[in-house]
Amino acid sequence: MSPPKRKRGGQGPADKKAKKVKIVADGGEAPSKSEQEKKNEFTIPAPVSMGKWTNKERVLIFSSRGINFRTRHLMQDLRNIMPHSKADTKMDRKDKLFVVNEVCEIKNCNKCLFFEAKKKQDLYMWISNTPHGPSAKFLVQNIHTLAELKMTGNCLKGSRPLLSFDPKFDKEPQYALLKELFIQTFSTPQYHPKSQPFVDHIFTFTIADNRIWFRNYQIIEEDASLVEIGPRFVLNLIKIFQGSFGGPTLYENPYFQSPNMHRREMRLAAAAKVREKQMVKEMQKMKRTQAKEEVGKDVTADVFLTPAEEKPVYIETEAPEPKVMKKNKHKAFKRQRMQKARSNGSV
Repeated sequence: MSPPKRKRGGQGPADKKAKKVKIVADGGEAPSKSEQEKKNEFTIPAPVSMGKWTNKERVLIFSSRGINFRTRHLMQDLRNIMPHSKADTKMDRKDKLFVVNEVCEIKNCNKCLFFEAKKKQDLYMWISNTPHGPSAKFLVQNIHTLAELKMTGNCLKGSRPLLSFDPKFDKEPQYALLKELFIQTFSTPQYHPKSQPFVDHIFTFTIADNRIWFRNYQIIEEDASLVEIGPRFVLNLIKIFQGSFGGPTLYENPYFQSPNMHRREMRLAAAAKVREKQMVKEMQKMKRTQAKEEVGKDVTADVFLTPAEEKPVYIETEAPEPKVMKKNKHKAFKRQRMQKARSNGSV
């Protein structure tokens, strides 16, 4: 009889299990079991390629219509650094958000990153645990993708990341909920078919200025230092809902300011500056006119004025005699005199 065939990879089903190995000194026979022998025993784990994929977390990353090129590149970067993610076509704006749960069910995904664009300039991101929730809505700010950063760091595609969280995530309940949501969404499941058995980069979530800052760093093997890879963005929390893309509100951020209100305040501040400049110009004009009037008046002009002697008033009752004008002889012009002199000389 021919020996039983083995599966592809050269290992049979018995080889998938972990093995126990004993260490025996001087190559002698293994004595009876004792405490010392139990200490020398250690277990060799199963090969990574033959491990069992138990955590079936899948993340659907897609967006609504109307996003710009930077958002599209950000989604592509997230799909590259998350091997357990899936893509889908853009969703129409007219569709309600509850449709996303059906899309996730069709794609066999239990987590979702949905980017929603409004007014072609504001970007909102939903992180949801479909189909039962919870879900969180964020305003995405300060987006920098891999193409525009040009960072020196690099990591293996499909490798599993480490997740690093700020200590503030454990102090407040809303951040504790977000921490668990981030762990289940961004961490790559062990033995995932598209993942690599290496850990060479780290995702950091830091809380500063009431916002969550996301960074991606490479771990250098030589000195375990960190070099940023990208992408990077900032999440401004708006609300946390009990359900998936809706439901009762669990938390609402009191420090959140909508982009419309922020732009309105910027316009009001700019208008106030213009009005202030106009007021300054008017005040300067008034000061100039007042200065000119004061310079026109000479305060010391009356010092040198002396009163004149008063003369008696004389009233003439008769008309004055007319003055006799002496008639002067007509004198010829110089040219005429010259001509007369020449004529007399010639005669």
